[in-house]
Amino acid sequence: MLVNRHSRASVFHTSSWLQVLQDTYRYQPIVFTTSPPSTELKNGLVGCEIDSWVTGRRFVSLPFSDHCEPLFDSSAELLFLIRSLQANLSCRKWKYLEFRPIDWNLGQLDEPSGFSTAARYFLHRLDLQGEVETVFAKLDKDSLQRRIHHAERAGLVEKSGSSEELLAQFYRLFVVTRSRHQVPPMPYLWFQNLIRAQKEFLKIRVAYSEGTPVASILTLRFRDVLYYKYGCSDARFNNLGAMPWLLWRAALDAKLSGAREFDLGRTEENNPGLLTFKNHWVPQPLRLAYWKFPYTPSFDSINSWKLRLAKRVFSRMPGGLLTLTGKIIYRHIG
Repeated sequence: MLVNRHSRASVFHTSSWLQVLQDTYRYQPIVFTTSPPSTELKNGLVGCEIDSWVTGRRFVSLPFSDHCEPLFDSSAELLFLIRSLQANLSCRKWKYLEFRPIDWNLGQLDEPSGFSTAARYFLHRLDLQGEVETVFAKLDKDSLQRRIHHAERAGLVEKSGSSEELLAQFYRLFVVTRSRHQVPPMPYLWFQNLIRAQKEFLKIRVAYSEGTPVASILTLRFRDVLYYKYGCSDARFNNLGAMPWLLWRAALDAKLSGAREFDLGRTEENNPGLLTFKNHWVPQPLRLAYWKFPYTPSFDSINSWKLRLAKRVFSRMPGGLLTLTGKIIYRHIG
């Protein structure tokens, strides 16, 4: 199977991840390839067709995924496929194509592709290879090492797994955190479907202080890479250092079970707080670009007046209404 053998494959290429996108948002997964019918796939570009009466019909590779590499070894084959998709844009009634690669620069293939950069992010990937002490020593001493030690001295307790109880505690913190950031939370169903599809490769970790949940993270595992997908906390307990403590414990457990890398996910250029926090883990992150053809401004782009207006509205919503809003709008954002 292509996903299992290709070096660029990630958790976002797996059938379980695609199933969650389909079950939660009714997106239609599609894989395009240059391989002839009835032969083994030698390459592939996976994405979802999003058909929304609000935001239009388009092809995205891949919605709600930090990145998604085209699984190609030849730039000539990838360019051939891209040209085919561009030629069929109108007949499929797509407004645009959007790709989210890590390594492929769609502006510099064998010839101009016509794609434009739609958004830029940073991608932090922590190398877990080597001795535990060596990995820990690379972390920022003041912002991470001392806070992790402080959390241990504070007597924090961790529970991990994927039970309904842990999901409920995670989601309560998730709603509070999203409200703090003026963003609706993703629907509870999304996380239920994630747990059902990912099974033992998904883990929720909750940190407790004297029995009170104070922080939580959700991670995914694919082959020898651990993925940090969601994190949340009660800001009243931030002085305890629960978030770095949970992330370090997740990284340590993954390393001891053979993981070589901890993917900390994408970070927006205009999120200095989160960017600084992740830079303390990985001082030199990768640059991550999302590409569109033809270019159209995104609702959630940095300079979008629509996003600024939406955040003002979200900031005035009570938690229950904000959660309901998340159930409605994410289907159309993708």
